[in-house]
Amino acid sequence: MHPHAPADAPAHLTWTEGGETRSLRWRSESGMPVPKKVVIADDQTPADVAYRLACEGTALLWRGDFQNARQLLQALARRADHKGSKADKGRRGKPQRVPATQAEAFHLHRQAQSQRARTLAMLLIPFEADYTIPLRRAPDVKLACNEAYGRGETPFAASLRELLGLIGAHEWRRNGVEIAALGERIHPHYGVFSPIRGEYLELVANAPLPAGAKVAFDIGTGTGVLAAILAKRGMPHIVATDMDARALSCARDNLQRLALDSQVELMKADLFPDRRADLVLCNPPWLPGRPSSSIEYAIYDPDSRMLRGFLAGVAAHLASGGEAWLILSDLAEHLGLRPRADLDAWIAAGGLQLIERHDVRPVHPRASDAADPLHAARAAEVTSLWRLRAA
Repeated sequence: MHPHAPADAPAHLTWTEGGETRSLRWRSESGMPVPKKVVIADDQTPADVAYRLACEGTALLWRGDFQNARQLLQALARRADHKGSKADKGRRGKPQRVPATQAEAFHLHRQAQSQRARTLAMLLIPFEADYTIPLRRAPDVKLACNEAYGRGETPFAASLRELLGLIGAHEWRRNGVEIAALGERIHPHYGVFSPIRGEYLELVANAPLPAGAKVAFDIGTGTGVLAAILAKRGMPHIVATDMDARALSCARDNLQRLALDSQVELMKADLFPDRRADLVLCNPPWLPGRPSSSIEYAIYDPDSRMLRGFLAGVAAHLASGGEAWLILSDLAEHLGLRPRADLDAWIAAGGLQLIERHDVRPVHPRASDAADPLHAARAAEVTSLWRLRAA
């Protein structure tokens, strides 16, 4: 960046092509820095060469057929997965490292995922200002890009992997996710975590509501699914908060589609509105850790900030006789990332006491996948709804 450029000036990808220096605006939703080295790649580029360059941190700006770029990305993914396989380690004569603890297994798994993502993100696609892709057999991705990026302004380059994520998110948004607890579909937007873990939604649908409850808060509403469940259960007024503009837009669309928007007030807020409620509900990210992309903020809570903030502040926002509902998995405990004693201490420090806890076992496929490197922890996981009140 030029030393006199404003701090928010867009980064640019620079490369040499046909003897000329060229540049394009760089775009990355995951916050990936602009690649420093860029080479041109096309249909003649061997997958092994592309993989070596990508591993070295050299980006490949694609000039060939779009569908061939997708095939090359699949070839890079196979090589990345093969590199980490037991068979590959055996061939190279290196003993496979066995993690000493679940925490070490988790950190090694995250490290491997991060390295794989960086490598696969090195295959880049050019875009025109209106999101046209100037490549043979390129699909029309204008709607998907508009949903994720907003109105197009200038030509740019982005990773093919990110584009495929945008296309996938567009399909999720169009088709929606069937929510058994609602008997309806929720349509997640790009960058907003999809409510695919139905077991915790059933907990919210079935836990007894505080007697005579008239007002509820849904803290960190995301798609709005929990606010929708409370509204369906007859809660007269719900204030749903979130800090993310995409989440608030997504929740608004879902609540309007479900004709529940008259019961739900959406508000941009860091945790609580400045008032009290009979029920304050929160489903914070379940794992302490640093997110590597915007979507991971729904999974990773740095230093358990949201969890601790909710427990520390919720008592002051409860009406007389009100309840705080905390929805939380104990996966962090099984991974050795946060002991149960910490959670118990934060509950006590917040002036809260337990009324009752409702537990459920997860039913998602990875809970029974013995090949998952975190299988031992996932197999032991329990998701709970903690019903708390002011002590």
